[in-house]
Amino acid sequence: MSGAKVIAGHAVRRLRRQNGLSQAAMAEMLDISPSYLNLVERNQRPVSAALLVRLVETFDFDPRALTSDAPGGGAAAMRRRLADPLFADLEIDRAELEEWLAAAPGGAEAFARAFDRLAGAGGGGTEAPAIPDPTVSVRREIERWRNHFPDLDAAAEGLADELRMGAGDLYATLAERLRVRHALTIRILPIDILPELLTRLDLHARQLQLSEMLDGPARVFALATQLAQLEARAEIEALARGAAFGDRLAERLFRRYLHRYFAAALVMPYARFLRACEATGYDLEILARRFGVSHEQLAHRLTTLGRVGARGLPFFLMRIDRAGQVSKRYAGSANAVLVEADGRCPLWQVFAAFERMGETIFQLVEMPDGSRFATIARAQERAGRDASGVRARFAIVLGVEAGLAGQVAAARGHPLTEAATPIGPGCRQCSRPACPQRSLPINGRVLTVNERDRPINTLVFAQD
Repeated sequence: MSGAKVIAGHAVRRLRRQNGLSQAAMAEMLDISPSYLNLVERNQRPVSAALLVRLVETFDFDPRALTSDAPGGGAAAMRRRLADPLFADLEIDRAELEEWLAAAPGGAEAFARAFDRLAGAGGGGTEAPAIPDPTVSVRREIERWRNHFPDLDAAAEGLADELRMGAGDLYATLAERLRVRHALTIRILPIDILPELLTRLDLHARQLQLSEMLDGPARVFALATQLAQLEARAEIEALARGAAFGDRLAERLFRRYLHRYFAAALVMPYARFLRACEATGYDLEILARRFGVSHEQLAHRLTTLGRVGARGLPFFLMRIDRAGQVSKRYAGSANAVLVEADGRCPLWQVFAAFERMGETIFQLVEMPDGSRFATIARAQERAGRDASGVRARFAIVLGVEAGLAGQVAAARGHPLTEAATPIGPGCRQCSRPACPQRSLPINGRVLTVNERDRPINTLVFAQD
């Protein structure tokens, strides 16, 4: 942990107030100056490794609280909320947001809770759903943990070591564990027996039944997910109770997510997986083959590498359909404004992946705020099909800040210092007035029309 630094003034301030201490008193206990502690609490200085050790020794402090309890889920989650069209005219920049989180973490948390409740209820609009959306609460809880659950990773790593998951046939190893420890056998059934299911647990027959439509990696993952339900129950129940959703559906969705998280951590144990990532330059093809996983399973695992003292690159992930709708979005520890956006930009080449199934499409993009990202898109078909034979297709998008992309194998041969493609968070929220691809007006901006001229851009805005 030497050299590890975390910006987490809110957590230090909360710890001080919980113990009823002034800044001077706490500074004395930590053997630092009050002025330095003041800067830490205002997020103008990081929590260094040395300070973290003193906090742990003095207050029996859980270091995970530094990153798991940021107000509103942290700056990335707050930017996603502020990207709502309701706030388009406010133009809150990154520096202003960070000042707000540092100066008034309680107020920021209150805003986040109110926004999430209104968003989940549809904001009161006449066409909104009548009930809250539980996925909003689940995603916020995942963001609170930065998509890294250390207890699950540790438990999965221990089980992987016990089962010697690094060698031999993973499917056979997991199947044997289920048979010997849990009296469950595996049965592969034809599609006409499981026409609408990929897996089914038949407790009467003591069988885990798998559809023949599942490929090899999916079958391994199904067995690992079942083991998560049986052997990581205590850890997962603790996390589910700690989330305190107050909504049984949200709790079930979160529990299902944690089952899959454990499964990925079992098949791709943290330390061994991180070493492989660094040794191969995060080569997606090599990693998928080495660990016997699908591209989507691998991509998701890359967003979870947030272990203190052993962090991977901060990737974000999105799963997008042809209409631009997002069914998965995980920022992990990434600072990803793309993940927060509700709209999609047609200049982003992610949609080209649907015409080039199985190919990897690399693109360097720049957002209106100047942030630059390297994105890697690849389209795939989901296992299974409906009665009409339709198979769902999605593009899996991995991204990382452009400054870190030089460490990624997919970026080799691509100039990372040259101009990036200017994209935005969808036309309504994009602040680039002169974009030739613009199809809709900018929220909060006034259109102007000159009947004597025909501009390149059909939508022209009045000067502020």
